[in-house]
Amino acid sequence: MDPVHADQAPGSDATRMRAWWARVGPGVSVAATGAGAAMVINGFVPAVSALTVAVLLGVLAGGVLPAGTSDGLEWATRRFLRVGVVLLGLQLSLGEVLRLGPGTLAVVVVTVAAGFAGTIALGRVLGVSRGLGLLVATGFSICGASAIVAMDGVARSEREDVASGITLVTIYGSAAIVLVPFLGTRVFGLDGEALGMWAGLSVHEVAQVVAAASPAGAAAVGTAVIVKLTRVVLLAPMVAGVGMVERRSGGEGAARPPIVPLFVAGFLAAMVLRSANVVPGAVLTGAADVSAVLLAAAMFGLGSSVRVGRLLRTGRRGLALGALSTLLVGTVSLGALSLV
Repeated sequence: MDPVHADQAPGSDATRMRAWWARVGPGVSVAATGAGAAMVINGFVPAVSALTVAVLLGVLAGGVLPAGTSDGLEWATRRFLRVGVVLLGLQLSLGEVLRLGPGTLAVVVVTVAAGFAGTIALGRVLGVSRGLGLLVATGFSICGASAIVAMDGVARSEREDVASGITLVTIYGSAAIVLVPFLGTRVFGLDGEALGMWAGLSVHEVAQVVAAASPAGAAAVGTAVIVKLTRVVLLAPMVAGVGMVERRSGGEGAARPPIVPLFVAGFLAAMVLRSANVVPGAVLTGAADVSAVLLAAAMFGLGSSVRVGRLLRTGRRGLALGALSTLLVGTVSLGALSLV
């Protein structure tokens, strides 16, 4: 065969690659566009996470997108999410976490454990689906949308459960932006550092944490972010624990989720690299930006698969679970802080 035309042979790698891109390219392009739009909106409204905006844009666009974009959107949701979570690990340093001291670290662990277990119990009482209860428990106790989509890797949940959980994170995290500084200063008399700690312990998304702590000043914001990222460190062991439970509880013949998804292991490896100070600062900055864009594209793809009619069926029970979980995490964290 003529070497010039070898890559055009029916079974060649180049031909397969072109066929694959023809199938997924339109959807990936749409996801990238949605991510770009979400980042622009986030630039104008920083208190609203770009991930949240991306999900909402995906929900709005999902019903009108051409059928030819579905394969690419599904691919982008799955692949971009995993790479984005791995890169998220480069934002976390064990040194910063350990500098909080044993008392604050204990408060973080108690808050996350009580919020997670308590929210699951509340979900059962309220009668929400098992998947939604698990995802809300993860998102509200750890780090919002990122935690929800990471837990979805091992949980037996529906896409509507993921979108519903992220919607609830948006609603109650936005409310916390106003309530945490008001209650912290006017009702509980917290100083700037204590308010920053409470915001980092109780508010769901990182962007929401920054907004909630900002009235107390830059020092409070710095404290809040470190405490918040310490909660994020607990994401990997929690996902691993749930993965083990899901494997044991699955019936015979049922698909068995991994104990630790490969991308969560990558998240841990990235965190170790950051802690070892072997990654240049420019790479860390670029990785943070790439992670944000990839996760936003994945969230757009996730939202595009959701149909509003089914989403609304979570109704009052989902809203009640979000409210009670927010109250639980806020109360437990404030009580634990008062002891240390």
